[in-house]
Amino acid sequence: MTTTAETDSRAAEGPLRRFAVRRHAQARLVCLPHAGGSAGQFRRWAVDAPWDVEILVAQYPGREDRYGEPAHEAMPALVAELLPAVMADRGSSARRPTVLFGHSMGASVAYELACRLTALGDPPAGLIVSGQPGPARLRRTRLHTAGDDELIADLTRLRGTGEAVLRDRAMLGALLPAIRSDYRVIETYRPPVHRPLGIPVTALRAGDDPEADAEEVRAWREVTTGRFQTCVLPGDHFALLDPGGPALARTMSAVRAAVGATVSSTFAP
Repeated sequence: MTTTAETDSRAAEGPLRRFAVRRHAQARLVCLPHAGGSAGQFRRWAVDAPWDVEILVAQYPGREDRYGEPAHEAMPALVAELLPAVMADRGSSARRPTVLFGHSMGASVAYELACRLTALGDPPAGLIVSGQPGPARLRRTRLHTAGDDELIADLTRLRGTGEAVLRDRAMLGALLPAIRSDYRVIETYRPPVHRPLGIPVTALRAGDDPEADAEEVRAWREVTTGRFQTCVLPGDHFALLDPGGPALARTMSAVRAAVGATVSSTFAP
C-alpha cells in the first residue's frame, strides 16, 4: 500500500518524478510527455496504476518545478539528460524491468532512449508509443519558427491545452517559450539510423487523431524485430491521456505482456 508520505514524492534530484511510490512493484513504467507537457499530467496515471507497477514521469526543464531552467531545443540534449536518470533507476537493487511510454513528441523521446539503452547493452523490457507516426513517417513542420498566434492556434486545434490557459495571455506568455522549444525539439529531429530493437513494441492510436493516421502508426513496426501490436482507442490526439480513459488499461496490458508480470485484473482490456 502507498502511504500518504510516499504519495506525491517528487524525486527532487534529477528529471524523473514519482507521484506514488510502489515498493513492491514488479515493473516500472517511465513516461515521456508530449510537447508542452509536464510530469503533472501523469499524476492520475501514477496513482491509479496497479499496485505492482510503479510509474515514473520525465519532467522536462522549463515547466512546473523546473520552470526556471532553460528548456532543451534539440533531441540529443533532451535524451542525454534523461538517459543517466533512467539508467540509475534501473540500476537499483530491486532491478525491476522497465518499460518506456511516450505520447506524441514523447514517443520519439522514448524510442531514442530505448535505442540508447539497447546500444549500451541494457535494453528496456518494452516500448509503448502513442499518438505519433513511426520514425520513418514523421511529418515535417516548422511551427517553432512561427509567431505566437500561429503557435497558439495549433495548441487550440489539438485541444490539449485548457481553455482557461488559452484565454489567459499572461499565463500563455510564461508557457510559450518552453512549448516553442519542445516544438523545435521534435520538428528538427531527424531519426538516426538505429539497429532494430529486439523488444516488444506497442503503438496506440486514437481513431480521430489528426496527428497520426493508421499507416503512419503501423510504421513503428519497422523499429523492432520483436513482437509488435497496434491498438486503436476512441477520441482525438489527447483523448489518449484522459484520466479514467481506456489508454491506461491498454498501457498496463502492454506492460504486463512485455515483462511477464501479473498486474491487477482491473486494468485488463
